[in-house]
Amino acid sequence: MGFAAMESVHSVLTAVVSWMSYELFKVGETGFTVGGMLRVVAIVLLAWFVSRVLQSTLARYARHRESFSSSSLYTLQRLMHYALLLIGVMIAISSLGIDLTKFALFASALGVGVGFGLQNLISNFTAGLMLLFEKTLKVGDFIELESGVTGEVKEINIRSTIITTNDNIDIVVPNSQFVDGRVTNWTMRDTYRRVKVKFGVAYGSDKEKVREAVIKAAENVPHTLVDDDARKPQVWLVEFGESALYFELVVWLTPDAVKRPSAVHAALMWEIHTALNNAGIPIPFPQRDIHVRSWSPQAKPPAEGESNKTADGTAKNESISKPVNDAAQEL
Repeated sequence: MGFAAMESVHSVLTAVVSWMSYELFKVGETGFTVGGMLRVVAIVLLAWFVSRVLQSTLARYARHRESFSSSSLYTLQRLMHYALLLIGVMIAISSLGIDLTKFALFASALGVGVGFGLQNLISNFTAGLMLLFEKTLKVGDFIELESGVTGEVKEINIRSTIITTNDNIDIVVPNSQFVDGRVTNWTMRDTYRRVKVKFGVAYGSDKEKVREAVIKAAENVPHTLVDDDARKPQVWLVEFGESALYFELVVWLTPDAVKRPSAVHAALMWEIHTALNNAGIPIPFPQRDIHVRSWSPQAKPPAEGESNKTADGTAKNESISKPVNDAAQEL
């Protein structure tokens, strides 16, 4: 009974070895077998697994080092991942019995032809490496693209970079756009940022009273930097308008607020309006004086006591119904 089982196991192993040795195709003098292809897949997967383990180890090490920034950690992890995958692919190719020197010549010839069809991919990959090495753009930076889109950099991948806006919308941007175009990095070297909010008051308003009210309004907004003497809120008179004196509230924001410019601007505008109303400072609107030199008899206003009806008998000053906000009803 035991001998029969051994024979069965031996026959199965023989069949497996025969199947693994089956030649799928041949390139030159090198044959590609099923076992060889499985070995290639196993080596590449092993390289990927080792990369993941080393990245996790490096992340745990960085948690206990305050001097190790998250951007530097991300750059080191990506470069290590690419290097290990490249080494794994080279070892896998060598395991097939392919001479790497001959393969290099073949790859260079193939690369010329493929390069024309994959110019954008190669350009984006090269740009991604440049971003990782130069550190002009890092994970966690808050940037503004030429199109006006703002957001935080979440990932820098081989082909593209993922940016998340304050509306939680993920935007995939090709890496080459960061190298070829102009990008505004709000947090590249310093996480503090200054913003300016323009507003107007009526002519004749007390400038000192305006300043005191608006400075107090800025201090009521969270994340406004007020403790730093060199970066305290200021009020600048910037323009003599046709109907108003225009000022600018200039404030420095804390790092937590730099990545939320729209919310900060709205909060400052709200507090400015409240402060000006409480101080009794009027907010003007454009006004025009019209001097009528003459008019036709038909356009002459009716005398006191005349009928306030039109020729068809309808009242001239009927109440006008409030317009319906269709957009609000759609929300």
